[in-house]
Amino acid sequence: MELIKPILAFMYDFDKTLSPKDMQEFTFLPNLGINDPDDFWKETSKIAVDGNMSTVSAYMYLMLKKSREKGIRITRQSFVSIGKDVELFKGVDTWFKRINNYAKEKGAVVEHYIISSGIKEIIEGTSISNEFKEIYASSYYYEENGVAAWPAFAIDFSSKTQCLFRINKGFLSLNDNRVNNYVKETDRRIPFKNMIYIGDGFTDVPCMKLVKVNGGQSVVVYKPNSKKSEDNAKKLFNDDRVCFLTSADYSEGKEMEQIAFKVIDKIKVDNEIEKIYRKHESISQQK
Repeated sequence: MELIKPILAFMYDFDKTLSPKDMQEFTFLPNLGINDPDDFWKETSKIAVDGNMSTVSAYMYLMLKKSREKGIRITRQSFVSIGKDVELFKGVDTWFKRINNYAKEKGAVVEHYIISSGIKEIIEGTSISNEFKEIYASSYYYEENGVAAWPAFAIDFSSKTQCLFRINKGFLSLNDNRVNNYVKETDRRIPFKNMIYIGDGFTDVPCMKLVKVNGGQSVVVYKPNSKKSEDNAKKLFNDDRVCFLTSADYSEGKEMEQIAFKVIDKIKVDNEIEKIYRKHESISQQK
């Protein structure tokens, strides 16, 4: 049974995609007395190498270690509470409403998703958390006293792609093992061609490429007025990893919005063409 209105999935990384810095750098690290974030990330890299760990697991471990050394209790609520301090790129606060309204005008429905290696609980405390159908991000296990004890889920560049397939097939819960089941393309809730992935760097590459090669659209954004960020984005574009590159300015009328609107237009037209094709295919098979 075909949906009357096509569903489009807008999927975002968070750090340096919707926000100009890593989320830990706004409040968490300063509260630990760490004024230079590079010191924390360098130590993270060393732990990852020495312990043969993923970088995500290493930084989650180090966050707990540093907090315990300072005698700071890290609870779910404390993470959520610092989410309010996370800054967003220009225009992000009104972005979702504008995208939703434009899609509605075109007879489509947009669902927004986060796929991030950052901390889910911090994202849940931001001003935009209610805009997302699902937030896929790294999270902690909390003991009976409510204190964070261990990484419950660490999202790295490879596990990000699993989240794409959850959205694609409609098995959104991380505990739903049906994500590995075979599902015919025509039965998948949101086909890849109805997806747009927005990220900023190399950890997003598998998702960007997966969406792109399956007919969807991928966008790499760079921090405004940052040559290093722009150069990284240009490399991803030149290496054919993404469809578009643009500044991370989500304001009304800016190029990011123009790209999003054109992608919505394209997906809407592609779906209409496919419906006509299926209609003719059905007629041709009638005896």
